[in-house]
Amino acid sequence: MATARIEAVAPSETRSALRAAPPCAFVVFGATGDLTRRKLMPAIFKLRVGGFVGDTFAVLGVARRELELGEFRKQIQDGLREFSKVATWHPERAESFGEMLDYVSGDFDDPQTYVRLRSELQRLDRERGTGGNHLFYLATPPSEFEPILRNLRAADLITPPGGASWTRVVIEKPFGRDYRTAVALNKLVSEVLDESQTFRIDHYLGKETVQNILVFRFANSIFEPIWNRKYVEYVEICAAETLGVGTRGKFYDQTGVLRDIVQNHLLEVLCLTAMEPPNTNGADDIRDEKLKVLKGLREPWSDTIVRDVVLGQYRGYRDEPDVANGSVTPTYAALRVFVDNWRWQGVPFYLRAGKKLAQRVTEVSLHMQSVPHALFGRPDVCENLEPNVLTLRIQPEEGIRLSFASKIPGYDFDVGRVQMDMTYVEAFGGEPPEAYERLLLDAMRGDATLFSRRDAVEASWRWITPILDYFEAHPPQDFPSYEPGSWGPHAAEELTAREGRGWKNT
Repeated sequence: MATARIEAVAPSETRSALRAAPPCAFVVFGATGDLTRRKLMPAIFKLRVGGFVGDTFAVLGVARRELELGEFRKQIQDGLREFSKVATWHPERAESFGEMLDYVSGDFDDPQTYVRLRSELQRLDRERGTGGNHLFYLATPPSEFEPILRNLRAADLITPPGGASWTRVVIEKPFGRDYRTAVALNKLVSEVLDESQTFRIDHYLGKETVQNILVFRFANSIFEPIWNRKYVEYVEICAAETLGVGTRGKFYDQTGVLRDIVQNHLLEVLCLTAMEPPNTNGADDIRDEKLKVLKGLREPWSDTIVRDVVLGQYRGYRDEPDVANGSVTPTYAALRVFVDNWRWQGVPFYLRAGKKLAQRVTEVSLHMQSVPHALFGRPDVCENLEPNVLTLRIQPEEGIRLSFASKIPGYDFDVGRVQMDMTYVEAFGGEPPEAYERLLLDAMRGDATLFSRRDAVEASWRWITPILDYFEAHPPQDFPSYEPGSWGPHAAEELTAREGRGWKNT
C-alpha cells in the first residue's frame, strides 16, 4: 500500500484560535454516574489544561448519593487519572482541578434539592465570577428529564434568552424511543426552554473526522463536482464494534441497534455526507440542509422493509447479564436507504452497524462508478479493474483513503490497485480532541452547529418508526443469526450482492 505523506500547513496563529469558554458554572445532574466519570469530567479537565476554561469557571455535581465534598472530588480525580489521557499527567493538575468541584446531593424530584442548588450557584457567581451563566447537563436516564426541567423552572434557574446572563441545557440521548415519544419529549422541553437554550447532544458529531466531512466536501473543488449520482454508484456507512453489550445489557435489551446507533449516529453521518452546501457556516444554515436530507429519505413500507432491512443478533447475546431469555433485540442492522432528491436519486446508501463484529471501524465509503470502457485490450486487465473508493475513516486511525488504479512497473501492461492514505496523527502531529471536549466547549460558547435541532430529531424518528413497528410486529425467527467475530448475518451479504455490490470489509 502506498502512503501519501502530507504536510499540514498551519493557517497562521488562528489555527488554535478557538474562543475560550465564557465565565460559567457547569452543573451535572447524574454527577456520580459512569458518563460523568468516564467522559464529561475528563473532557472538562482537558479543556482546563488547554486553557479553554479559566478561573471564572466552576463545576457543580448533583446526584442522589450522599457524599462529602472531599469524597466526590476524590472520585472525580481517580477518574481523571484513569480516563483523561492527558499526555503530561501531573497529580497537582488533578488536585487543582478538584478545587473547582462542588457537590449537591438530593432527589431530582425534590424541590429542596433545587433550593440548595440555587444557593450554591449564587455563591459560585459571587466567589468565582461565573457571571450568572449556567450550563446544565442532564447525564441521567430520560425518565429523569421531566422532574429536572420542571424543578429548574420552578426554582427560577432557567433565565430567558437575551439577558445579561444565559442558561443552557444539554440533553443526552436517547431523545425518545419512537416518533410519538420524541414529540412528547420535545413538547416538554419547549415548555421549559427556548430552542436556542436546548442542546441535544450526539457525541458522534463531536468527532473531528465527522466534522471534516464538510471541510473535505466543500473546501476541495476536486471532489465536490463528483459528489453526486453521476459519479457515485453507492455509498456505504459502517459503524462496527468488536465488543458486546458488556454491562449495558438492561439498557441495550430495551433499545437495540436501530435506536442506539442507526436513528442518531448513522443518520447524522448520512446527512453530512448527502447534504447540499449551506449558505453559510452558521448553525441553522447547516442544520437546515441536514433536515432536507432527512425529509428526502424514501419512506419505508412493509413490502420494502423486508427487502431493504436485515437485522441480526450475535450468538451469546442472550447469555449476557440482564438480557432476557429468548430476547429478539437486534445487535446488528444493515439497511439499504435512498435519498430522493436531485443529487442522489437512485444511489443506494448502505448503512451497517453492529456489535461483536470482525473489526472496530466507523467510516464512510463512496464507491465510484466503473469506467465506461476498458481501453487496455487484455481481458485479464479489464476484468481486474476495480472502481475507485474514497473512504473517510471516523474511527479508529482517523483519516482519509483513496484507492485508484495504477500501472505496475515492469515490461508487461499490468494494472494494480494503490491506496493513498492520510491519517490525522501523521498529518497533524497528534490525536484529535475527544468528542465531548469540542461539544462541551461549543455548548458553553452557545454554538449549536453540532447539536440536534428539534425538527431534525422528529424527522429521523418519523422515518425509522415504521421499521421499528414492523419488526416489533414481526420479530425475527432466526436469532441468534451470526457468530461473534464475523461480519454479521449472511443475509446482509445478500443485501448488496443481489445488485452486484459488496460491503467494504476493511
